[in-house]
Amino acid sequence: MNAEQLAELARLVEEGPSVEVHGVVRWRCVDLQAQIKARFDVDLSERQVGRILGQLRFTRLSVRPRHPQTDEAAQQAFKKNFTAIVKEALPATANGKPIEVWFQDEARIGQKGTLTRTWARIGSRPRAPRDTRYEWAYLFGAVCPERAVGAALVMPYADSEAMNHHLQAIGRAVTPGAHVVLVLDGAGWHVSRTLEPPDNIMLVCLPPYAPELNPVENVWEYLRKNNLALRVYDTYDAIVEACCKAWTDLIEAPNRITSITRRQWAIVS
Repeated sequence: MNAEQLAELARLVEEGPSVEVHGVVRWRCVDLQAQIKARFDVDLSERQVGRILGQLRFTRLSVRPRHPQTDEAAQQAFKKNFTAIVKEALPATANGKPIEVWFQDEARIGQKGTLTRTWARIGSRPRAPRDTRYEWAYLFGAVCPERAVGAALVMPYADSEAMNHHLQAIGRAVTPGAHVVLVLDGAGWHVSRTLEPPDNIMLVCLPPYAPELNPVENVWEYLRKNNLALRVYDTYDAIVEACCKAWTDLIEAPNRITSITRRQWAIVS
């Protein structure tokens, strides 16, 4: 395949199939094999297609849910204008102070746990423990990608009171003399009138239905896959202990915090 054909193949893979046009909801090598034959009259084996996808820097990844009401234009505008949004909203008390951008979110961790991928022999279907009970806790987490630091609390509920406690914890983790822009979604306890952010924190809400703009979502994915999946928790205290251990392990690896949470659009100069 020549460079032009490879570029078209990459575009086809990135856009994904249309079930009405292609009859499938995801590309398999056998489907792309047929597309390559139909479009370019090139005969390739499924193995060759797989190698070409690797050369084009594609790999199999788990997808994340996308809300049907997601406004792509609003997301792009938020990223493009983030610096202006921040500067316009900064209080006068923040003038001349260093600005730190933090991201915040919560994850529900509990007995109704998650599964993840494991190494296993081809053709097998490995088994793993998964509880069916419903005890859980909420891990409130916030990270500053540029400083590679974070602040977290494990709480029994996700409400305004818990959020106020987390805001106080974040405020204590800020560099002395700096001001925080805390980016978070529009959950009810994030916009409650009973919130009392510390003087060194300003809240900035993401566009509606835009969790992909919050890199803390990547933190939850990482912790679930590497620390919190495939486990059974007998008590609430066991859940709390697991959450604390997982967060501590993350904080002790600052390079990892930066690698999974840094966003170029969120750097305020």
